Amino acid sequence: MTTFQGRYLPLYAAVAPCRRPVELRERATAEEAEFAVERCAAMTRCISPPPRGVVGSNEKNMHPETQKYNDAQEADARAICNALARAINAQLPDAENKIWHAHPVWFFDGNPVVGYSKLKHCVRLLFWSGQSFDEPSLAAEGKFKAAEARYTDVGEIKLEDLARWCAKARDIQWDYKNIVKRKGRLERLT
Repeated sequence: MTTFQGRYLPLYAAVAPCRRPVELRERATAEEAEFAVERCAAMTRCISPPPRGVVGSNEKNMHPETQKYNDAQEADARAICNALARAINAQLPDAENKIWHAHPVWFFDGNPVVGYSKLKHCVRLLFWSGQSFDEPSLAAEGKFKAAEARYTDVGEIKLEDLARWCAKARDIQWDYKNIVKRKGRLERLT
């Protein structure tokens, strides 16, 4: 167990093949914890094959508007947002990232697949087609097919889960892009 801002929490690298713990000193700062999560994401990128259709490096710079959104958050939420953005960019490098309805969202061909937003007491990670993922750690959200995970601390982010969810987000999509044309009816794309 390590401490983060005076609280005890387990902070492990959720990297499937090695499962090595990330060591932090006794009182880690938000920047040190964020670096540890970034290091875990980098390790995941090195051992994960690039997504199909992607050639070359899967490293991608964060969209300036997404970085601006993250920088506007308080320290704890900023660390969570930065960790989520880096992990999503690493797992979905060919997705378009932009601010949509005032929150960072990633799209495939104009269809939203994943995004996050700061709520009053947490940061919500939302997968638009997440109810179809068959993942018990994602909670249903709304009347369509969305599912969410909520984080109050950067140490709660499990990169292994996030990588799996992003892979499913690529493979399982409902057509939110044309939901208005279809008068609220969703059709499965993939």
